[in-house]
Amino acid sequence: MTHQESVPTLSLIGVGVMGEAILTSLIAAVGRSNVRVSDGRPSHGREVAARHQVQWAESNLAAVAGCDVVVVAVKPQDFDVLAEEIGPQLRQGALVVSVAAGVTTARMVRHLGTHVHTVRVMPNTPATIGSGVCALSPGAGTGERELDLVAELLANTGRVEVVAEELQDTVTAISGSGPAYVFYLIEAMAAAGVEGGLEPDVALRLATQTVAGAAAMAATSEQEPAELRAQVTSPGGTTAAALEEFEARGVAAGIIAGARKAWERSKELGAG
Repeated sequence: MTHQESVPTLSLIGVGVMGEAILTSLIAAVGRSNVRVSDGRPSHGREVAARHQVQWAESNLAAVAGCDVVVVAVKPQDFDVLAEEIGPQLRQGALVVSVAAGVTTARMVRHLGTHVHTVRVMPNTPATIGSGVCALSPGAGTGERELDLVAELLANTGRVEVVAEELQDTVTAISGSGPAYVFYLIEAMAAAGVEGGLEPDVALRLATQTVAGAAAMAATSEQEPAELRAQVTSPGGTTAAALEEFEARGVAAGIIAGARKAWERSKELGAG
């Protein structure tokens, strides 16, 4: 850690798929000896702790005792009970980072107490291979120092962005749920390949690599996606024919409408 005089001690509550991805990033940031974990499934939690060579805590209270940073990676419906359990155990000024979808920083403070700093995070599943996005939103009274620390702790999950908390539902719809939209596109492209006579495995490889390559190109190019698309689209050619059909069928409008449904649902889930 470059901006801290000492390495912070961390606890991670919840080591499911996303929790384990975050654990890998935490270890890279502060080292194995400064991380302890707990999980509602003790046998699974012990196995993850042993595999990553971090400390296993037999209870949530043991996990958070004296820690500088507590990362909560549980289901949203489990957050309130957990927060009320660990809140009194947290030291003054401790930093609590939640990846529970839809749980606001105000809700975090309501159940944890006002003596802690809070940061809300929306990650996505490509974080499991270090190619994800984590969008951070600070709670009231949480400053740049805490945000910088969280960004450093999550750096190995992929890209880290800071957004206003009122935009987190939109983030959920775009990057949180977004990988599923891309997988849906790959499925459809592969199905089209099979319909055109390709073997299923060949069609899937072509579709997957095409999406991966195009995404990498968009990520590294200084040109806007619309410009990149135009370069592939010759007037009267095959790409133009496909894009005209997409437009006629309202593909773009459908994606935007679907994302809107996702962020509306995110607001509903976070209202608890």
